[in-house]
Amino acid sequence: MSDAPQPRATFQRLTDAPDGPTTLVEGLPGHGLVAAIAVDLITRQLDLEHHGTITSESFPRVASFSEGRVRDPVRVYAGESPPVMTLQSDVAFPDWSFDALTDGVVHGVGADVDRMILLVGAPAESQAQVGEVSGIATTDDIAADLAAAGVAVSAGDGLVGGATGALLAECYHADVPAAALVVRANPYIPDPRAAQAVIEGALEPLVDFDIDTGELAREADAIEERLQQMAEQYRQAEAASEDAGRTPARPSGLPSMYQ
Repeated sequence: MSDAPQPRATFQRLTDAPDGPTTLVEGLPGHGLVAAIAVDLITRQLDLEHHGTITSESFPRVASFSEGRVRDPVRVYAGESPPVMTLQSDVAFPDWSFDALTDGVVHGVGADVDRMILLVGAPAESQAQVGEVSGIATTDDIAADLAAAGVAVSAGDGLVGGATGALLAECYHADVPAAALVVRANPYIPDPRAAQAVIEGALEPLVDFDIDTGELAREADAIEERLQQMAEQYRQAEAASEDAGRTPARPSGLPSMYQ
């Protein structure tokens, strides 16, 4: 019986890798769902095909499904024009699964790619800051790519946490060229506007594709309209309760920014 260590995750390749220098764009769930929203749109608009899956006993034990059919929660999609891959997950990763995730992505999928672009949502301190993008590079060449794309390097010192931080650290130690794009997003709700900003301001010049982000703008407008409606409902309920000498009830679904 072999004493060789077993892989912490398995990457099952379903199609051939794209020809030419290939970029993987990561879209794991995170702050503001910026990465997940952006990468879902890219995958659909470029009509990428299901290239492979990553599985591990360390991943959350769930059954993901779409249109009534079960599928693996962690999937990789790929296309030829441009040669690009996307990483999508239907689950958030607890810290004990980070080693398996990095094993499957960096040492599994990484064999098929030349560089990785990771997306990091960070809380915006004001509405004006939403959509600001800065970059972090693992190599001089990636730093040059960021500069050529007009993406400012993140100033000062800092940390990138969570699953994306674990991927970035593993890319650095495994000599996989990688960039993390830090985009400021609404700290309370999913933020399609921040996803739109990172696509238009960073991903399009870095990867050289053209994505129609109109639907993200429409989603953002719909979310903002709904929030305004809920805020107005709350103000009306508050005024009516004050007139009656009662404490107002908070409307269902009102986000914490209005508490």
